[in-house]
Amino acid sequence: MTNTDRPIASSYALAVDIGGTFTDVVLRSAAGKAWVDKTLTTPESLDVGFFCAVDSVLAKAGITPAAVTDVVVHATTVVTNAVIERKGPTTALLVTEGFRDILTIRDEHRYEMFDPQIEFPAPLTPAELTFGISERIAATGEVLKPLDRKQAEAVVAELRAKKVVSVAVSFLNSFLNPVNERAMRDLLKELAPDLYVSISSDVAPLIREYPRTSTVVMNAYTAPITRPYLEALTRGLKQRGFAHDPLIMLSNGGVIGVDVAGNFPVRMIESGPAAGALAATYYAEVLGIDRLLSFDMGGTTAKACVIEDSKPLVTGHFEVDRIYRFKTGSGLPILIPSVDMIEIGAGGGSIASISDLGLLKVGPQSAGSTPGPVAYGRGGANPTVTDADLVLGYLSADGFLGGEMRLDRDGAVTQLGALADRLGTSVGDVAAGIYRVVGESMAAAARAHAADRGIDYRGLPLFAFGGAGPVHACYVADLLESPMVIYPPLASVLSAFGTLVTPPRLDLGQGALSRLSSLDWNAVDKIVDRLVDEARRGLASAGCKSGDIQFQFGADMRYFGQQNEVSVTFDADPRQRHDAAWLRHAFEDAYERLYSFRLPDVDVEVVIWRLVAIGPVAHRDSTPDLNTRPNDIGARRKARFNGHEVDTPVYARRDLARDQSVDGPAIIEERETTIVILPGWRATVDRTGCIMAVKG
Repeated sequence: MTNTDRPIASSYALAVDIGGTFTDVVLRSAAGKAWVDKTLTTPESLDVGFFCAVDSVLAKAGITPAAVTDVVVHATTVVTNAVIERKGPTTALLVTEGFRDILTIRDEHRYEMFDPQIEFPAPLTPAELTFGISERIAATGEVLKPLDRKQAEAVVAELRAKKVVSVAVSFLNSFLNPVNERAMRDLLKELAPDLYVSISSDVAPLIREYPRTSTVVMNAYTAPITRPYLEALTRGLKQRGFAHDPLIMLSNGGVIGVDVAGNFPVRMIESGPAAGALAATYYAEVLGIDRLLSFDMGGTTAKACVIEDSKPLVTGHFEVDRIYRFKTGSGLPILIPSVDMIEIGAGGGSIASISDLGLLKVGPQSAGSTPGPVAYGRGGANPTVTDADLVLGYLSADGFLGGEMRLDRDGAVTQLGALADRLGTSVGDVAAGIYRVVGESMAAAARAHAADRGIDYRGLPLFAFGGAGPVHACYVADLLESPMVIYPPLASVLSAFGTLVTPPRLDLGQGALSRLSSLDWNAVDKIVDRLVDEARRGLASAGCKSGDIQFQFGADMRYFGQQNEVSVTFDADPRQRHDAAWLRHAFEDAYERLYSFRLPDVDVEVVIWRLVAIGPVAHRDSTPDLNTRPNDIGARRKARFNGHEVDTPVYARRDLARDQSVDGPAIIEERETTIVILPGWRATVDRTGCIMAVKG
């Protein structure tokens, strides 16, 4: 064997996760050793923070970019931030003539029936930039009226006059026949080649006009931000000497090439949170645990996700920018497969304030990274969760980020004191109140998420990570009746690690309403063929060979006459079976699991055909380096538990040995996060490097 034939032992893989407050980076060698770092996110120019984090971790490992010959994987909040903060460019919407009010009318669903002042998020495109186009496709897919080119040309001229940057096209029934949408796209490219154009038949070719239109509008709104960002990132990596283009984390829990991600940024909306859920899945398999509750608390938000059968739940329909965080229907719907989780504005940077009722309130507003919590000393004037944690003694003012970022405890005390004066209480009590309120908010979110899916959350182990998650996990576990909290290695940067252990993946769907009693198998074969071809092209951008791709076939199905569907996964390729009875059996099995009965005399119809394409599984385990002899307490400091100051032992996580146990109250510190073990809990170091805390 020549030198060129041998596996490169010095190969490294790199992962970067940009959050609302911190940018996390993980560098892993082929031998399993990992280096990690956290730097403040630079929201004004995300790539600056990206390369700052990358340069820092490469310096720690003592390598150059040329040594990173394995993947470079990236999860980002760029899409989410653009939508929530309404920072997208001027975006127009083209719809079938007579349907200009689709984003305002929505689906006529009132998420709160008796609220006379019900609110909805404002559409991403205003009414004055929504234009009706003369064309029409029938519900059968027949072209009733082709695109009126002359009228469409006049609309394009108006778009240019209004300095529109991006255009979404969503014509009636285009998911059945995209010919008019494609004609409109071609016309836009001909007359206004500088415009970004998204058409619904490419982005989300699925039934239901309002959510399909909402999805393509969000894609158009974010493409002018995301595509240049990813292109700049790719150029920057090449200029620095990295071997490969980056792979991008998608909402469905898979990674894909920059070309696909840039054209379909709406698929990235839950990029970072999905990576965290995949990391939880990885450790569920490592630990042999079938069911757990993933709990990810960062600087800006907290996320909860149920892991069942060592896999996260995936949904084909979710919402962003909700007016009320627990109210389905109060946000902007998206018809894109995503890891099913609940996300709330409860992170380390969440701002504490007084509500209209005179009560303590935490979030959803966040101090972010600029200016950040008061304790960061960057000009923040509003007390946050991090400030409360510092004043409670849970965080070290001198040891934050390994001492590289000293925290201003006096400043935090001053601002918390001002809040305490308004509430008529003490600084210690208001800090403890913030800790409890944010914990209650996260527990309530987890309960709502599990209950909405018919899952009993009680008794599920809590898998805690994120920069702030380990500080609050024991308290949240108490509220959720969880008997165990699991703190994984690399807990603070685990979402970045999650991108390294997930394979390339695409989830695709095609709307095609058809009853099983009269199924046209030729039409089914064409739909599935198209989905398979699109998946192969998409995964090729992530470096997957056609023969390495695995396919899972499924459909969204319902009894005829019902409004809602059940997602069904088939055990074979429907093109090879051509068996309607087999499809019905798969549907009724899934339906009975949900509703405990069947309707054998009612016909079944397929609403959406679905395909999941998965590339080779990544094997990039992180090898724990554990001590063999227990170490003594590193230090002690005053921390507040149950209303009392306690002289609390402080341990360095790197000094703990395998099987060593620590009784609460105790504090276990890492460079990037802190684990708080409450009284009544005992934590033990597992063989995997995880710290397992058990109540009682």
